[in-house]
Amino acid sequence: MKKVIAIYPGSFDPPTNGHLDLIARGSKIFDELIVAILRNPEKNPLFGVAQRRHMLEALTSGFRNVRVDTFDGLTVDYAIRVNASAILRGIRAISDYEYELQMALMNRKLHPELETVFMMPAEKYSYLSSRLVREVGRLGGSIEGLVPEMVEQKLKEKLDPAVKFKDASKSKAVKSRSR
Repeated sequence: MKKVIAIYPGSFDPPTNGHLDLIARGSKIFDELIVAILRNPEKNPLFGVAQRRHMLEALTSGFRNVRVDTFDGLTVDYAIRVNASAILRGIRAISDYEYELQMALMNRKLHPELETVFMMPAEKYSYLSSRLVREVGRLGGSIEGLVPEMVEQKLKEKLDPAVKFKDASKSKAVKSRSR
């Protein structure tokens, strides 16, 4: 029986609880799920590719059949390189469906053997996007429950210089006490 490898491509800037929901559910469907971080030179990401990869590797370490990778270029070309036969995509709303349907049809045109599997996130994440998380975080709103704790801390460090200063002060205080 053929091993079914799927890719879950995206920018994951930052990874959200909605992403993790799809990863957890996708890991139950496919033999191997590759969380594929797209390096898109046209976007100005908040987190670098290495930072996003590090976060996703830590967040998915409990899944035996999930791995994290990066790619650029066409998703179908990446799928061919990793022998994937499916693409996992999340759909939250009708607007997502219209965009994702166009992408799926183009991918099918470019690589007819590659299937796209659409999955709806859990209801509690149906409104959630990385863009909204970044925006709420930039404006000082609470992102608790929207992203894993590790991501929340990294966002605070990235967006709030006072957090960096406070954390650096704590670190210096601990070092001076240990001397």
